Amino acid sequence: MTTQKRKIGNWFKNSISAKMLTVGFLILILLIPLSFVKDLIRERGYRQTQVIDEINTKWGNQVVLNGPILKIPYNVFVEEKLFDEKTKTFLKSQKAVRHVAYFFPQELDIDASVQTQPLKRGIYESAVYTADTHLNGTFDSLDFSEKEIAKENILWNKATVLFKTSNLKGIRNTVKIQLGEKEYALKPKFDNSYMNTLESSFLENLEAVQKNPLAFASNFKINGSQTLQFIPIGKETQVFMKSNWHSPSFNGNFLPDIEDKKISDNGFEAKWKVLETNRRFGQYFFDSLPDLSDFSFGTEFLVPIDDYQKTERTSKYGLMIIGLTLLVFLLIQISSKIAIHPFQYLMIGLALVMFYTLLISISEHQNYLFAYLVSGVSVVSLITIYSRSILKNAKFTLLVLGSMFSLYTFIFVIIQLEDYALLVGSIGLFIILSIIMFTSRKIDWSGSQPPA
Repeated sequence: MTTQKRKIGNWFKNSISAKMLTVGFLILILLIPLSFVKDLIRERGYRQTQVIDEINTKWGNQVVLNGPILKIPYNVFVEEKLFDEKTKTFLKSQKAVRHVAYFFPQELDIDASVQTQPLKRGIYESAVYTADTHLNGTFDSLDFSEKEIAKENILWNKATVLFKTSNLKGIRNTVKIQLGEKEYALKPKFDNSYMNTLESSFLENLEAVQKNPLAFASNFKINGSQTLQFIPIGKETQVFMKSNWHSPSFNGNFLPDIEDKKISDNGFEAKWKVLETNRRFGQYFFDSLPDLSDFSFGTEFLVPIDDYQKTERTSKYGLMIIGLTLLVFLLIQISSKIAIHPFQYLMIGLALVMFYTLLISISEHQNYLFAYLVSGVSVVSLITIYSRSILKNAKFTLLVLGSMFSLYTFIFVIIQLEDYALLVGSIGLFIILSIIMFTSRKIDWSGSQPPA
């Protein structure tokens, strides 16, 4: 029994297969702390999202502005039959049923001056802004012919003008609209529509719009965060936006004109022009106003670097770094008489896992490049010094240092190249595999290593 145990012990000590099985098992064990680190990165990223949402809620959320819109009620008469008990017959009568028509401007020009700034809470940051928005344009003749509404059934004296916005809380001024020669204040109105509504009192002399275009002008000063968007309800809508923010992302259903777009370190300028032909809705709606937010366009004010996303992407390569680093030590052990204990493999693996905890903790207070540099240098230095005491050979120590330096540099390059990450990663892995195949070609995999 003692001899058999000794043989098994010598097999585990000297067999190449046993060493490979041991290292493979340790890699599987190290997946446990690596998964904990990934959960920590996701948790911190979720915490960042929560804090940014809280900052945005208190300052002012994302802004989508829709208006001005003329709201004109009209009557439709329907026939009713009433039973007369005296004559025992049905009497016919007509009942007026109130309906509403919504009309959009003929021309809509929007000039938005956006003063943007980063707003911090603790270690987290969001992009918030105050937008001075000036709107002007005209309403032209209003067409009721689709519903065949008689002129006398249009309630011009009950008409109002309204705006819809996604962010009522962020408005910083008393909103008014100059309609012709008359100015009207707009007040919030509760309804169950997709956005908050601001509506005026009844308009005066609106019927005159059937003969002559009616000019309007209005100003909004509004606090918002992340995005500012408009809905192109004008038959011809033009938007000019100017801001001091240097990292805009133009999004939504329409992009600004290329020749009128300027971006610099001091801010940006952009201009949009959208025609009725470019969208999938007309200049009026009857009875209800649909949700037109899918047609909105504007700008997202990006915080340039999201370090949590980069850290999470980096952690996805954790298994590769751990596996390749331990493989280097395994090849050194197989090709030499140096003995490396499984406990030493475990310590090296845990040091590699520590790289990610250092990376996320430092990147919360410094930029990603600095965090990656400090974490990488710390871990590579620690493992290099530790391997020097294990391997007791300067050549092998330099091999470990060179391989780890190359690995971390390779991962950093991949993280920076978002569009070409797959291409560069595939080529890099092919080169790594080629090097491993080349360096291990002379190893006799069929036998056992002599005892160390």
